[in-house]
Amino acid sequence: MHSFEEIAQRARVVDLPMIKFRGITHREAMLIEGPKGWAEWSPFLEYETPEAATWLKCALEVAFEGVPKPKRDKVEVNGTVPAVPARDVENIVARFPGVNTVKVKVAEKGQSLADDVERVAEVRRLMPKALIRVDANRGWSVEQAIEAAQKLGPLEYMEQPCQTVEELEQVRPYAPVAADESIRKASDPLQVRGRVDYAILKCQPMGGPTNVLKVERDLGLRVTVSSALETGVGMYACLATAAAQDVQPAAGLGTGSFFYEDVAEPRRIVDGQLVVTPVTPTNFPPCANEDFWYRRLKDCVDYLQSKS
Repeated sequence: MHSFEEIAQRARVVDLPMIKFRGITHREAMLIEGPKGWAEWSPFLEYETPEAATWLKCALEVAFEGVPKPKRDKVEVNGTVPAVPARDVENIVARFPGVNTVKVKVAEKGQSLADDVERVAEVRRLMPKALIRVDANRGWSVEQAIEAAQKLGPLEYMEQPCQTVEELEQVRPYAPVAADESIRKASDPLQVRGRVDYAILKCQPMGGPTNVLKVERDLGLRVTVSSALETGVGMYACLATAAAQDVQPAAGLGTGSFFYEDVAEPRRIVDGQLVVTPVTPTNFPPCANEDFWYRRLKDCVDYLQSKS
């Protein structure tokens, strides 16, 4: 286990402005330069130490051990539409040229199913041949999820429509279901095996690319590798992981287009794909919360050392 002092000496903290997504308009991250290149640690600010420490394991793996060997040099990605009014959808999907799959955020607090139906319908109007996924982030009851399945039209899958695995099973007869939080926030990530149709795996929340690929094998499900709103640095680990899959469904890794400013030259989606290339950051927008991040790093290193 690397010491706090060693990691801190290699770290830079940044704060990047972005369009409103997941309720935030700025993304704070710690970038760590290791012998294998740059890595990212960016647990959301509200996360407690045990969860943030899992995210740190990912950064340490990437910085000190490297990423998996890719099986392809490009990764197909999906478009992502936040919970915006239908009138704003066209400007959003324009950020994802050539994609054949679109994920639409639904079940936003303060919005209605009618808002979701309008948003999805607008995506269908603009991209009639696209596969559509919706992501409810556990926002529906079983009854609400079933009603949504009946009103939203054909879906590739509903991502985490409800809180529990038992509830996900009840929704499956009405639409294919993907598990996200029921994997990455569970003590047993394999509890969903045979109970859902797809798995959503994210490098930082799963503790690193190696564990993502292991859990994929153990689950025996089709896996969408997705982002946790990483900067360009963290996105490289995600892309390399998706590129190491035997079968690679459209990955949820196009969210770099949501940043107004990134730590390096932005990756461009071309024909619905992103090139798998490492990033050396050249832009370090200062973070007013820097002291918090170093205190958090110390807490997480101490936590991991106590568990080793």
